[in-house]
Amino acid sequence: MKNKKFNKTDSLGKIILIYAILVVACICSLYPILNILTISLRPSNALFTKSLNIIPQNATFDNFKQAFIQYDMLHWLLHSLIVSSCACIFSVMLSVTAAYTFSRFEFRGKNMGLSLILVTQMFPLAMTLLPLYLMIINLNMTNSYIALAVIYVSTSIPFNIWMMKGFYDTIPKSLEESAYVDGASVFRSFYQIILPLARPAVALTALFSFMGAWSEYIVASVIINDAVKLTLPVGLVSMQGQFNTAWGIYSAGALITALPVMILFICLSKYLVGGLTVGSVKG
Repeated sequence: MKNKKFNKTDSLGKIILIYAILVVACICSLYPILNILTISLRPSNALFTKSLNIIPQNATFDNFKQAFIQYDMLHWLLHSLIVSSCACIFSVMLSVTAAYTFSRFEFRGKNMGLSLILVTQMFPLAMTLLPLYLMIINLNMTNSYIALAVIYVSTSIPFNIWMMKGFYDTIPKSLEESAYVDGASVFRSFYQIILPLARPAVALTALFSFMGAWSEYIVASVIINDAVKLTLPVGLVSMQGQFNTAWGIYSAGALITALPVMILFICLSKYLVGGLTVGSVKG
């Protein structure tokens, strides 16, 4: 009985420790966001006040209005939405089909291809920026959203292929073999049987692809030089002045930047629970 009671006590302490760590992690994650929200709602651009209220006194949405009036925030949003959506769509299409090929078929160079795809993830994007820029200049594609989307797609595909392959490996091949017996083709069995089962992985792939393109700054700042074609991260950095910065408007712009990703996350949330365990179990 004593051992049983000790085990219960030990289990309770473990649960309390886990929840305590989660609470601390949530506080550390939410504090910067709440601080930005507070600054964006202040009537002035003062960074520090004696009040600890999240919603300050005389709170106003004037900074959000000024972000669209004083700056070209609407066009920045539109440009980023176009580039990120195109990168997301093509990345998902290529990753889903390529990963299925690596998972289900045997062909010469399969293992080498997977290894080479993995090797590309060892090099940071900043290291390949110079050759990419020279290639884009030779193709006369500077200040082009197409070039920007192609770079985003090429950098997101390797990770997405490995993630999708891990999920496909958990789906029994007997499902497709039954479809083949019934006369279904490879494409029909993939689109009607396998792809619906892979929705969690597809949703996670789409989210990662969109987030990577939406928040990327370094490549966009190099490829896009025209002030009329700036994407949202580059435009947000341009709001910083050399000697003075309107921190209220800047904080409002930062919250506007996070809004589309939050909406996409909420829309895909029902699929993410299964997608986060992609490839963890092979059956």
